[in-house]
Amino acid sequence: MTIEEQLKIIKKGVEEIIPENELIKKLQKSQKTGKPLRIKYGIDPTNYEVHIGHLVPIRKMREFQDLGHKGVIIIGDYTAQIGDPTGRDDSRPPLTAEKVKQNAEKYMDQLYTVLDKDKTEVHYQTEWFGDMSMSDVIKLMGKYTLAQFMAHDTFRKRWDAGLPLHMHEIMYPILQGYDSVAINADIELGATEQKFNILNGREMQRFFNMEEQIAILSPILMGTDGLNKMSKSLGNYIAVFDTPNDKYGKVMSIPDNLIINYFNYATKVHPDEISQIKKDLETGAHPKYIKQRLAREIVALYHGEDISKEAEEEFNRVFSQKEIPTDIEEYIYSDKEVWIVKLLTDAGLTNSNGEARRMIKQGAVSINGDKITDENMMYQYKEDKVIKVGKRKFKKIIKG
Repeated sequence: MTIEEQLKIIKKGVEEIIPENELIKKLQKSQKTGKPLRIKYGIDPTNYEVHIGHLVPIRKMREFQDLGHKGVIIIGDYTAQIGDPTGRDDSRPPLTAEKVKQNAEKYMDQLYTVLDKDKTEVHYQTEWFGDMSMSDVIKLMGKYTLAQFMAHDTFRKRWDAGLPLHMHEIMYPILQGYDSVAINADIELGATEQKFNILNGREMQRFFNMEEQIAILSPILMGTDGLNKMSKSLGNYIAVFDTPNDKYGKVMSIPDNLIINYFNYATKVHPDEISQIKKDLETGAHPKYIKQRLAREIVALYHGEDISKEAEEEFNRVFSQKEIPTDIEEYIYSDKEVWIVKLLTDAGLTNSNGEARRMIKQGAVSINGDKITDENMMYQYKEDKVIKVGKRKFKKIIKG
């Protein structure tokens, strides 16, 4: 494959490459020598549930792997115990080493739904920081000035606002930068908000007289609401752990203006094909059919083509024909009478009592097709019934 064609794939869904001319030189050198480039991405496993927004740079790593390069995942078992201050106006509570390890194992299981395991290295920061002496740490810190860090928005805003800025947080970019030295990174992937830290890796490599890595920055994937970045706390996310039917339904719920965004950042569709899809939309193609293609692509990535087709058939059956899902889950309860809000939360149809109340007020809750409008209603079991919340959540309520 020519360098030009490789660049077309690499630049798909990318906000910035720093610097692009050096990336071209690295690709040319790799092609000439046959030596794969080392593509770095660091994770702080502060949680273990991964959504497809987290996987934007991981998809880019897979594209590099398909081009013959090596993916290198850094598990930030040191930095996760600090908490990345980038883009935050407060401190993140640190995690224990044991919790980081537990999260990391579950995290990697999900990343391997995208990555080629045979072309992936996984390293824990403990491998190099575990044996560092205080003298080594002081030498690293001595390569920077406080002014460099205070020029960064994250630190400056907190300082100006009189908010706490702890010394260990200033260490975060230094540790992330040294990771690039430790694994001899050629390229580091990350979100645009990670620009300061990733460029710091270039500077750290320069201190050690190494060839500097290239920064490839991707935008943050918007959530299914089209208003905020994808986030578990906002409930606008598509999780790797979601069922195929849930993934399909969530994709179909996104605003039409996000269709191309999702094709770019959440699929492996070639850039030329995405350009044609964009033209089709601009010339009057119905967004619903394009969105169905998008949903199939995303489900197929994680579950395969056959399951993707089944998810589409189920979606059409439930939402076009207004039928109940074939694989509806059951919830068993033993009370003679239960508050409807508590029932929704206990059954896993809502995440909290507050959300249950909101869904009832919005007219989004029904039992056997009858809409529930009273949040104070007491549900009494008489026969097995199906409760529906929103467009995609169903549970069959049976007596224990």
